[in-house]
Amino acid sequence: MSRVQVVRPAGAGHETLYVLLVSLLILAVAGGIVALRGEDPDEVRIEAHQLDARRDLNAAEQGVYADLRVAFEEIQLRREEDPAPVEVTALAAEGFPPFTRDASSASRGEHQWQRLGEQAYLGLSQAPGVAGSFLLLLPGSHDGVADVWLQRKADASVPAELTRDALIAAGWQQIAVQYDAGVTRQHRH
Repeated sequence: MSRVQVVRPAGAGHETLYVLLVSLLILAVAGGIVALRGEDPDEVRIEAHQLDARRDLNAAEQGVYADLRVAFEEIQLRREEDPAPVEVTALAAEGFPPFTRDASSASRGEHQWQRLGEQAYLGLSQAPGVAGSFLLLLPGSHDGVADVWLQRKADASVPAELTRDALIAAGWQQIAVQYDAGVTRQHRH
């Protein structure tokens, strides 16, 4: 006599339930980790008299601003060797944008650059609709940072005193640089 034993399959309902519970547990743990370790949006607020270099400048102004930052480094290096201010003509002759007159400067507002005493360089825009006028203030020390101001009015003028309050009163806005983790992930609303 042979015996036949019938083995019935376990119900798919129990296996499905276990897989679903394990999946929900994994999602809950992952969500908890993301919530605990996620970065807080450290939004650095800029003041009313400031413009964000990344968000508030148009493409032409960003180009001039980037060029000014590079030229500032060269000016600072030269100031270490010789404290006398570098002439605009010398910077232009050596090809330092934005002081040179080339196709790039023509497409970025055709600024007319001049040195103001020993502490500043002024670039008056010939096309204010393209880019505003720029003012680069040199720090007193050779290891200071660039202080760049912008005015978008067609008749930009510089006050007699190049102080923060005088520049603000004359309508100039300081360009601020803020770096955060979400440079490419930020949305303007």
